[in-house]
Amino acid sequence: MTFRKLKRLSLSACAGVLTLVAAACGSSSTTSGPAATVPSDLTIQSFTADFSYMAKLKDLAAAGHGSVGVILPDTTSSARYTAFDAPYLQKAFTEAGYSSSQFNIQNAQGDEAKELSIAQADITNGATVLIMDPLNSSVGSQIQAYAQSHGVKVISYDRATFTGSNTYYVSFDNVQVGELIGKGFVKCVTDWGVSSPQVFELDGGQNSDPNAVDFAKGYNDAIWSQKVANVADGTTNSQGMKLVHEQVATDWKNDIGAQIFQQQFTAHQNINATVEANDGLGNAVVQVLKNRGVPAKKVPTTGQDATLDGMVNVLQDRQCGSVYKAVYLEAQDAVALATVLRAGQTPPTGLVNGTTSPPQGVAGNQQPASLLVPVWVDKSNMAATVIKDQFIDKTALCSKAGASACTAANIS
Repeated sequence: MTFRKLKRLSLSACAGVLTLVAAACGSSSTTSGPAATVPSDLTIQSFTADFSYMAKLKDLAAAGHGSVGVILPDTTSSARYTAFDAPYLQKAFTEAGYSSSQFNIQNAQGDEAKELSIAQADITNGATVLIMDPLNSSVGSQIQAYAQSHGVKVISYDRATFTGSNTYYVSFDNVQVGELIGKGFVKCVTDWGVSSPQVFELDGGQNSDPNAVDFAKGYNDAIWSQKVANVADGTTNSQGMKLVHEQVATDWKNDIGAQIFQQQFTAHQNINATVEANDGLGNAVVQVLKNRGVPAKKVPTTGQDATLDGMVNVLQDRQCGSVYKAVYLEAQDAVALATVLRAGQTPPTGLVNGTTSPPQGVAGNQQPASLLVPVWVDKSNMAATVIKDQFIDKTALCSKAGASACTAANIS
């Protein structure tokens, strides 16, 4: 036997041994087995109050690499971040099979520099996906740019980020949120018998939050048939309404909103109907009206977020209703999308079901989005929505609103 033949035989034998070892012990190759697949039924409709769908994502979670960093913005603009988002996100991760070391949930406490530093630390510690709720578009873009430079995918949670690639948006359809506010307002004006409605609109923080622009587009479309962020003073509609004025409460600050309405109500005492972009601003207006001695069911207000104060104002005929955005749906949606991305898979169209684009004049580009469906809550369905979901504590609500108000709304 020649040396060349002996060499070929030796290599063949080695190959056979390696094959046997790989079969017995498991190869370290990246092609050792089939990758986990995305469940075919994963859509925005998959999520429920009992988090039962999340268990279907355990194989994907096991196949993923790295951790998921979650950064919530503050504890002041809304109580939801500590009361609901943080615990719901943790539950979604746990039900999807994540260990405690595979996700990290922190709050930036309203500090832009802290929000960026948390993101950087998460990436340093091995995060391959970030879920961030940016305080504003500036810090959102900074986090996105840093993440992209390190090959990390970003999910902009509840507030959109319009820069870079590998950026996704998870929230409720913001224009639809505004449409619900506007339609609820129009119905309320009729139901409350407001004569010759002279309307004031108190917009949210359009100076720093692109979502606020979409909210305004929605309610301005529903009320004035103009899908724009701001409508000219004096605009009228077919229902006899007239816009007295529209103004932005910068950075969603309720104290600024109260000052604005105080000034406007003094300057325009004919204002008898108002539109507010969230419950905090709605409550600010309600307090001004109360201080001026305006009785209930005289000047409509609106809102979103279905807060405790908002629901109290609805039951006491101070607010028409509020848009309910079930946080447990949003949390599961974000974790599901993060799990798909972390496993290197492509999100299905049933989950990433839309896009979001920057408002006119805002730099950026269109981003893929997972858009959930919001609900308008008023007296008629409060028991079946926020009370049933335990989003609002029934005891606290009835203590503040009064037992008779709860009984009238079938909350018992």
